[in-house]
Amino acid sequence: MTDINFSRGPTSPDSQGATSPAPRLGELRWDIIELLFFAYRDFVGDADHELEAFGFGRAHHRVMHFVYRYPGLKVADLLDVLRITKQSLGRVLKQLLDEGYIIQKTGNNDRRQRLLYATPKGEALVAKLAGLQTDRITRALRDINPEGVAAIGQFLRAMIDRDDPDKVLEAIFGTGSKKPRE
Repeated sequence: MTDINFSRGPTSPDSQGATSPAPRLGELRWDIIELLFFAYRDFVGDADHELEAFGFGRAHHRVMHFVYRYPGLKVADLLDVLRITKQSLGRVLKQLLDEGYIIQKTGNNDRRQRLLYATPKGEALVAKLAGLQTDRITRALRDINPEGVAAIGQFLRAMIDRDDPDKVLEAIFGTGSKKPRE
C-alpha cells in the first residue's frame, strides 16, 4: 500500500505550469468539477452503450478514433497520444485487428514501423460513435452564441496540460504534411 505524504501540502500547477499550493477546500471549484464529471459521463456514455454490443470499451473507442482521424498513425505515436503502455494497447489493438476494424502495415522507409489504418468496418463504427457524440454536442451548443462556443473551445484547450497540445500535434502531424480526416 502506498503512503501519502502531506508534509509539504497539496500543490497544483498555475497557468504557466509552475506548482503552487492547492486552494483550500472552501475555494475549490466544485461546480465546474462536478459539471465536468457529469458531462464526461454522459458524453462517453452514449458511445459506451453502442460499444457494449461489440464487446468493446472506451480504450477501443479511443484507439479507433485516432486511427481513423490520422490514417497511417504509427503505433509509437498512438502510445504517446493516449499516454498508455504497450501492454495496455496490445490487447485492445489485437482485438481490433483480429475483428477487422483496423489493419496494420509496415512503413515504406522503415520496415519496423507499424502504421495503422481503419478498415471500412472500422470507419462505420467510428462514424456511428462520432455521430452520437456530435448529436450531444450540437444539442448542448444550440442556444450558445458563437462567442460562447469560442470560449468553450478556449476553456477546453486550456484544460489540457500546457505542453501536451504541441506534443500531440507533433506526434500526429510530424512536419505538418499529414492532415486529420474531416
